[in-house]
Amino acid sequence: MKYLVAIIAVFVLILTACTNPQSKSKAALLESEKNTTIQVATATKQYKKGDLVPTEEVCMVNDAFMAKKQLLVKHEGKVYYGCCEMCKERIPKDAAVRVAIDPLSKKEVDKASAAIAITGDQGEVSYFENEENYRTYVENLNQ
Repeated sequence: MKYLVAIIAVFVLILTACTNPQSKSKAALLESEKNTTIQVATATKQYKKGDLVPTEEVCMVNDAFMAKKQLLVKHEGKVYYGCCEMCKERIPKDAAVRVAIDPLSKKEVDKASAAIAITGDQGEVSYFENEENYRTYVENLNQ
């Protein structure tokens, strides 16, 4: 009988000891599931080649979509964006990085007011005078 009580006590102790880590494990699983949901929600907001992108997520010096908010640079009442301090310093000093050529109209466009779309396979962007030019450009590519 002593052995039976000892075995039951050990068994109860083991079950009790295993219960606490399991509840932590369930909490960890719930947290992991929550993080996965957030990642999936974020993934649906990803942009692909041909999409218009938010201006504030483009480095206007490197002409690249960075998929995150860039450093804001105000110059002559306009707003530009750069990915680093070097870009932030270069934008006011170098007029060439503040303009681009619209691939449809071939006109010079101020990057601060342009419609911006991913046009390269590595996140390269193009600047358009307006969204109408962008849509026409995309239609011409799909023909």
